[in-house]
Amino acid sequence: MKYLTSLFVLILSLTLTHAAEYDVVIYGGTASGVAAAVQTARMGKSVIIIEPSQHIGGLTSGGLGYTDSGNKEVIGGIAREFYQRVKKYYDKPEVWQFGKQEDFKSYRATEDAMWTFEPKVAEQILRAMLDEQKVPFVLGERLNRIPGMGIAVEGKRIEAIYTESGKKYVGKMFIDATYEGDLMALAGVSYTVGREANAKYGETLNGVAKKWNTHSHRFVVKVDPFVKAGDPKSGLLPIIDENLPAEGEGDSRIQAYCYRMCMSNASSNRVPFPKPEGYDEKYYELLLRNFEAGDLRFPMKPDMMPNGKTDTNNNCAVSTDFIGANYGYPNGSYKDREKILKQHETYQKGLMWTLANHPRVPAKIRDAMKEWGLPKDEFTDNGNWPHQIYVREARRMVSDYVVTELDCRRVKDTPSSVGMGSYNMDSHNIARYVTAEGFVQNEGDVQESPGGPYRISYLSIVPKKGECSNLFVPVCLSSSHIAYGSIRMEPVFMILGQSAATAAVIAITKSSDAQAVDYSDLLKRLLADKQVVEFRSPPKAAAIDPKKLAGIVVDDEQAVRVGFETASSSIGTFVGAGYRHDGNANKGTQTATFTPDLPAAGKYEVRIAYTANANRATNVPVTVVHAEGEKQITINQRKAAAIDALFLSLGTFQFEKGKAGSVRIGNAKTDGFVIIDAVQWIPSKP
Repeated sequence: MKYLTSLFVLILSLTLTHAAEYDVVIYGGTASGVAAAVQTARMGKSVIIIEPSQHIGGLTSGGLGYTDSGNKEVIGGIAREFYQRVKKYYDKPEVWQFGKQEDFKSYRATEDAMWTFEPKVAEQILRAMLDEQKVPFVLGERLNRIPGMGIAVEGKRIEAIYTESGKKYVGKMFIDATYEGDLMALAGVSYTVGREANAKYGETLNGVAKKWNTHSHRFVVKVDPFVKAGDPKSGLLPIIDENLPAEGEGDSRIQAYCYRMCMSNASSNRVPFPKPEGYDEKYYELLLRNFEAGDLRFPMKPDMMPNGKTDTNNNCAVSTDFIGANYGYPNGSYKDREKILKQHETYQKGLMWTLANHPRVPAKIRDAMKEWGLPKDEFTDNGNWPHQIYVREARRMVSDYVVTELDCRRVKDTPSSVGMGSYNMDSHNIARYVTAEGFVQNEGDVQESPGGPYRISYLSIVPKKGECSNLFVPVCLSSSHIAYGSIRMEPVFMILGQSAATAAVIAITKSSDAQAVDYSDLLKRLLADKQVVEFRSPPKAAAIDPKKLAGIVVDDEQAVRVGFETASSSIGTFVGAGYRHDGNANKGTQTATFTPDLPAAGKYEVRIAYTANANRATNVPVTVVHAEGEKQITINQRKAAAIDALFLSLGTFQFEKGKAGSVRIGNAKTDGFVIIDAVQWIPSKP
């Protein structure tokens, strides 16, 4: 068989009289692939992108317009340039066809970049960046994945790759910028699929994670999992897992996929959600039972983009994530993957139709769905449906350095940084199971902050020494499952794509293997191109001693809290040791009540302390309970407070002596992180 496949490659190469030859061949036209191509061209080397689909940009142009970025200060180089170009595009009033520039909260005229955008705009910008550098790209060409037929290898080096149509691409260096890692796998590079046991790398968040699922993406009411409610003999409803390993143990399961669906609320630019062919109501029985059990949360997260559109993400117990339906995708054949993709599309389209039309869906939800549809002017070649599914993880390379939770938390000293991540260690749900009490629950959802930006090692984007010597893998890089949950953000993939291309050009210039690139040479060029490879947090903000403040001060530590468990001190100034926030989750379930012990009856000015930031909520509900009743106030925590940039006055109110009054802060329907720090009562002068 080995002889026959080698013969096939020989015959194929002889029949191709004009094989394309380039310095760098990039397989995968994701945003990472685009950044790599632009960098290669700017460094004076020839490059081509080979993209299996009919579109450039991957998920960036496939619906993920709400950029999960973490600390934006560590996004530099070509990645930041892309978001700066987004801002320049939306600076033009004429592009706002279905909304007003001044009404869009995420547009800020004074900022250099913009992080929310329409899918078609993203692809337009990415194509323009390629055109400016005269980078050629081919669409609709899939790598021939039959062993021995899709790749020509000499020793440990890739000489050429072949697509299914028979095209041959010769290169000195290769970059696999796909979400699946197909070229990496075909080249015989070590990789893994699934999640490692916590014990493997000394992690706490990586394996089976029932206990971590305390956020909003879970069942909060009791829902029966059986086909016939109450009858275990009737069997389980679809895709409920009976064989999960023990807590913290590893398995081959991966976090759920969904389409980052673009919806529109502009009546002239929307079409109704279609009922898909193959609709099967049993896949929505858990959704319907969940409503009937009393969970009336809106089961998705539609973040607004310009022109009345959304980037719609998963939210709540049953939503757009098709949990458990993707396990065969990473290693699946093209035919297997096409089947899985079709199942996901049918499920998600059916979900939307169900929410909009099914009589068992509460009228409140159906009414909310009436304002939404698919946008007429997006994905026009695909029935207004995204062309790219969200592959949250597939294969992950196993190299000489594996980025883990310890790197994310900066517990260890990560070597040879080529970029930084900073987003939460974020795994979507991986499985559904039956609890000991006999109800259904989701498993795998983990959302933990790394505590700030962290380094990503060059060693994690190249194969092990002794494996492929001219391949770079900036997307399916060497990482544990939970660390990949933070790294897997589109800006980071762009950063790593640019760094991979920089190293590839240096390797060509110095005639070295990918693993032998001199890091000092690489670092010098990365810094010259405004890549951020290290970040020093500013000095800790001053903590104000509440005892030194005027009046009566109740700190967050003294408040009666339901939720608001996450403590922080990253942004200041603040009162006491720090502040707490709601994690931007479990909306409507978290409250903090600040109750003073006032020394005398009278009028008091009430002030609330919080640290302002761009990710805060603009509509935080605050209730002041005073002697004459209650006052409902909504505050914008993105704006700095007026008093010493810390305290905001809520007004002056009459209070009784003692503990009769209070201030209550909630997070119902809020559009960002809600901060609780301190409340101050200052007696009014007679």
